[in-house]
Amino acid sequence: MRVGVEVGGTFTDLVAIDGDRFRIAKVPSTPARPDEGALVAIDAAGISLDAVTDLVHGSTVATNAILERKGAVVALLVTRGFRDILLLQRHNRKRIYDLFYRKPVPVIARADTFEVGERIGPDGTILEPLDESAVVAILERICGSRRYEAVAVCLLNAYANPVHERRLSDWLQARRPDLPVTCSSDVTREFREYERASTVSLAAYVQPVIDGYLSRFTRVLGARGFAGHFSLMQSNGGRLPAAAMSRNAITALFSGPAAGVIGAVRQAGQSGFSDLITFDMGGTSTDVCLVSHGVPSLSTETEVDGLPIRTPVLDIVSVGAGGGSIVWVDDGGLLRVGPRSAGAEPGPACYGRGGIEPTVTDAHLVRGTIQPERFLGGRMAVDESASARAFAALAGRLGIDPRALADSAVRVADASIVRAIELVTTERGRDPRDYILVPFGGAGPLHAARVAEDLGICTICVPPNAGVLSAYGLLAADYVRFETWTRRTAVDAAAPTVVKATFAQMESDLRQAFARHGIDRPLRFDHRLDMRFIGQAFEVSVPVPAEELAELSTAGLVERFRDAHHRVFEFGDAGRARAEIVSFRVGAAASSGTIPSLSTERGGPSSGGSITIFDRGTEMKCRLVARVDLALDEPTPGPLLADDRTSTIYIPSGWRGTRDTHDNLVLRREDP
Repeated sequence: MRVGVEVGGTFTDLVAIDGDRFRIAKVPSTPARPDEGALVAIDAAGISLDAVTDLVHGSTVATNAILERKGAVVALLVTRGFRDILLLQRHNRKRIYDLFYRKPVPVIARADTFEVGERIGPDGTILEPLDESAVVAILERICGSRRYEAVAVCLLNAYANPVHERRLSDWLQARRPDLPVTCSSDVTREFREYERASTVSLAAYVQPVIDGYLSRFTRVLGARGFAGHFSLMQSNGGRLPAAAMSRNAITALFSGPAAGVIGAVRQAGQSGFSDLITFDMGGTSTDVCLVSHGVPSLSTETEVDGLPIRTPVLDIVSVGAGGGSIVWVDDGGLLRVGPRSAGAEPGPACYGRGGIEPTVTDAHLVRGTIQPERFLGGRMAVDESASARAFAALAGRLGIDPRALADSAVRVADASIVRAIELVTTERGRDPRDYILVPFGGAGPLHAARVAEDLGICTICVPPNAGVLSAYGLLAADYVRFETWTRRTAVDAAAPTVVKATFAQMESDLRQAFARHGIDRPLRFDHRLDMRFIGQAFEVSVPVPAEELAELSTAGLVERFRDAHHRVFEFGDAGRARAEIVSFRVGAAASSGTIPSLSTERGGPSSGGSITIFDRGTEMKCRLVARVDLALDEPTPGPLLADDRTSTIYIPSGWRGTRDTHDNLVLRREDP
């Protein structure tokens, strides 16, 4: 049996594959104790852990530690003269018209930052040897203080030569083996000192939190008979054995959203769809990602709470528009939705856990697009009257009908989602009409059709059991690891030889890393170069297909770079301007094994009857059907609500839904 458990902000989802049979579970999360929520999901699915051979886990533990500032107390070691690097940051302002703008506050205080006498040049040359006599006093002070729970080491240009970082780490671990030490050269071997310092600081900040969480979780799993393989999902869309997270927990920041993208690619691909916009609307937020030719967009950097993190992540844009997002009115009298969320505790008003503010989930109950007796397949009771009371109070202040207010709240949430999708499409030169929308999460299929209309998208692919697709994505994910080296190289006659030799060394390092993780499987490699015209401040990513690597030439490098540059900036030929390679990137992936396609099982709500709903200012009759009862390859017109055990799909007038042979529900607009 293989089990994927994804802990979200509102619900914890589980998908188990036992041969060809699926088991699913969706239970409320326990934010203060996410591991307990995972165990509740396992129990709800009736799974005996001694029968599980492969357990894959994704959670928001690392992200929450940063957002809530509940990480470790960290000491930071930097090169002399760089004590203020986390405070100086960059000169840019994220909000240029905000008179009260303040730079994001780092997770390590200046008082906990210590300067070390040493200096390494950008080419790796040792310009000033490590002053060990002076360093010992600093290290003894850190080791002697029980206040510090972790140490981060970020020395200037250590990406080019990590020898001094290694010596500091070895000294600390020999003296205090219980003190986690994170070196920048282990986390990100790239230039740009502030981003590197921020990344290693955050990695050290969350490392004890992740270690403690995994230690507790594995101990309980072992006590309950689990002896299988335990993996964690990473932000880059791949998984790694849990033991591999002991040196770089920062890669697990966005494991849940990344798993959803992988699940969407896998399931939609069964129906022949490869150009996708994935749309994951859960209880707390909505996450969208662009997928071209079956490959999700990858970014080299992301942010949490305004702090940059330099690590490969799926290029996911998030907005605070989820089922638990709170509906409110701002000081100017405008209706707003989110980003504040009711989360799992107290949750929307209808959950009956103490929430009294109206949310998007409550809005659907008020306007009729969620039926209380069919919520989560009838397995979770919700209080429709509590939703009505929450909206009645706000509607009274505004002097409008509660149903009209609930409908307006849903439309505001739709507008936020449309804007997020535009960020990954039109603002990057991509036309959303060229893509298929793939909604999932508990709320995604409810909003998909209206979002698609606003974007001009004519086809939607709703996976079966869309509410637990992220948990399915955990099982569908391959083992993945990335290696990045900054090595500035002019594109001249010698460049192809340098590129081939560097990639070969990086591949060798990745093979050794997979061997250390106990993964003895064939590897697939992806090669990319970060390139720019000499004098430019930033680079563009240039793919180098493996089949072209052996015959790589200088002219071929220049042509590939100029094509990539043109796609981003609309020009690629700068006359006599020379190009250079800044960084080399190699991704390695090993298959985690084949799994069957997700499917809808009987046991949810039954078909039959019709209701009255209020949608986009209009009252209308809407049929109720069970998704599993839709005939194969037979288009069914809207308006209708199709329910399965984990989500509700809304098919408005003007759309037809067809359940295909892969159990995907494909919606097509009749008259776009």
